[in-house]
Amino acid sequence: MSSAMDLEYTAAQSKPKAFYESFERKEELRHQTHYCPGCGHGIVHKMLARAIDELGIQDRTILISPVGCSVFAYYYFDVGNVQAAHGRAPAVGTGIQRSRPGSIVIGYQGDGDLSAIGSAEILHAANRGENITVIFVNNAIYSMTGGQMAPTTLLGQKSTTTPDGRTAEHEGHPLHMSELLATLSAPVYIERVGLGDNKQIAQAARAVKRAVENQVRGLGFSLVEVLSPCPTIWKMPPVEAQHWVRDVMEKTFPLGVFVDRTKESRPRAATNAAPALEEIPRILGTRDEDADAIDDVPALRAQEVDLHVRVSGFGGQGVLLLGEVLAEAGMDAGLEVSWLPSYGPEIRSGTSNCHVRLASSPIDSPLVTHPNVLVAMNEPSLKKFSAGVRPGGWILYNGATLPAEYERQDIRILARDFTREADTIGDPRAANMVMLGALLEIAGTLPQASIDAALRHCVKQPKWIDLDERALVLGRSLCKQFLERGAA
Repeated sequence: MSSAMDLEYTAAQSKPKAFYESFERKEELRHQTHYCPGCGHGIVHKMLARAIDELGIQDRTILISPVGCSVFAYYYFDVGNVQAAHGRAPAVGTGIQRSRPGSIVIGYQGDGDLSAIGSAEILHAANRGENITVIFVNNAIYSMTGGQMAPTTLLGQKSTTTPDGRTAEHEGHPLHMSELLATLSAPVYIERVGLGDNKQIAQAARAVKRAVENQVRGLGFSLVEVLSPCPTIWKMPPVEAQHWVRDVMEKTFPLGVFVDRTKESRPRAATNAAPALEEIPRILGTRDEDADAIDDVPALRAQEVDLHVRVSGFGGQGVLLLGEVLAEAGMDAGLEVSWLPSYGPEIRSGTSNCHVRLASSPIDSPLVTHPNVLVAMNEPSLKKFSAGVRPGGWILYNGATLPAEYERQDIRILARDFTREADTIGDPRAANMVMLGALLEIAGTLPQASIDAALRHCVKQPKWIDLDERALVLGRSLCKQFLERGAA
């Protein structure tokens, strides 16, 4: 008996296997986490890691780290790790669980992360009953950013933004997230626990394991809210901070189980397997049924394609459409593609630009800060983005002549009044397609069938398709003339 007890004690005190052997964040501190003395995150981390060990799910677990004090959780947990934008862990978890239904997806969030900017995400994920587990660490304050009031800050509690204490009249009452989510029909299990003393900690460990186990069983959405001390921001010694959780926080946030439907719940229906990658263009309608018959697609994939394009102009000039057609054509041709629009609030005459990348290998970032082709549809765009064009690159400028002060000898510049050129074929608004035709001639990588398919996907009205097709031909012709003059 004593031997078994010794083994159990050793297991409880040893580092869980779900942790890395050493922590690489800081060379001089590989044996410890970065949390302040007395912080609850270290305790919750160990609870979660031990639950992963006991359930035997380390190789299936994907942990979503938040923005907040626990932002570096991926340095500690030896599992699949994904970093989410502030508050978006439930949305990211939904995507991961639906695309990898055999995974155990755990969102780890603080009160500022979950109950403030992430309140919509957690509400709707819980309402859908997503098969994920959420660990919600509530210390009633924004800790990492210096101690501002959080949605869960107690009435009367002082913070940097409520120096006289939170009041119901000015800041409203603290949000009770567990109670709020408990009003929904879909969640399977919601419990609030604390770290105020050893008894509470033992119950918290059981709740964390149960919440993860519910997901292993496929039952649906579980959340454990953990009342946690923050000695540094609360300006308390660690022991006093722990007692404050038990003696003060618990009065506002009573501990207990708010939802427990585990007995009557049944495993959720298995999610359909994700479609094969090559099937996605057909499902999205971005490829014609006969697109696989394009003879030059395999050859295109074998080429080294790495096109960085920045398109910019005023709203209403068709900037985004130009980029969208280019991106759709690249996707139809089997290339790696990204299209990132950026525009102001004005519908017309506001600034507008987009980033487009086409590549034969995976794209590391959708941002195009140093394009090899800049499409500048007005003078402000030329002045704003031309300096970033790579040496040896191109600028297509919608102007009869370059501004007098503009000089650059290491790139090629095709300056033309593309608006007037478009007017010669029927409508000045087709200037964007004339410029796209010139760009396609420069790039020389996309099969005509892909360009035609992209145009029909992005432009719905037949009268515009006919005009745009003629505009593309005109743009190619103008570019060929420019190249022939240069060669001569």
